[in-house]
Amino acid sequence: MSLSGGLFTAALVLAVLGLLPWLPRRRKRTLRPQPRRGWSGRLLGALVLGLALVLAGTGALLRQYQWLLADVPVASIALRQLGSQHFEATVVLGEDPPRVLELRGDQWQLDARVIRWTLGGQLAGLPPVYRFERLSGRYAEPAQERTAQRSVHDLREGWDFWEFRQRWLAGLPIADARWGSAAYLPMIDGARFDIALNPQGGLVATPADPRTELLLQQAGW
Repeated sequence: MSLSGGLFTAALVLAVLGLLPWLPRRRKRTLRPQPRRGWSGRLLGALVLGLALVLAGTGALLRQYQWLLADVPVASIALRQLGSQHFEATVVLGEDPPRVLELRGDQWQLDARVIRWTLGGQLAGLPPVYRFERLSGRYAEPAQERTAQRSVHDLREGWDFWEFRQRWLAGLPIADARWGSAAYLPMIDGARFDIALNPQGGLVATPADPRTELLLQQAGW
């Protein structure tokens, strides 16, 4: 189950429990007086409903993030050359459908943001979470990097947990974030790469097949 899916499920369960004290009881025909449901139960139900709303909101803000549980492949990139320093990249991020993006330059670069929880979250056993930030092309020569046409693709979608935390909860010790080590390798026609992200937040790119390994060797990598 995804991170957001788990939070939404927990929110749904809490919402049901929180509504129970507010539901009218079915009256039974009896001569004995029925105890009235006190406000203490309804107050507890309201608190549970509030917690459910918090979990649902957190799930919405973390919808683009995935659990970072182990050093496993999290993305793949396949390249097709369109022209001089001009490539088409087919990118698969996690379980998302493939995206076809154009890149210019000699190398591709993928960046991700990793969120680490502070001591309370770590003691609760929460693993870090991550999301991809951008895919870009870069030139091997710094002079060309400054003047040539750039290609940068934003992989984010709307607001997320970290932006909400920075704007509204910056004073609370909830989580820390840092960029995972950017992975980059040369763009070669027909090359395919797998990208892994380890629990320390480092991106690692490797050839996806022997042909790509041979192409890298021929390119001097």
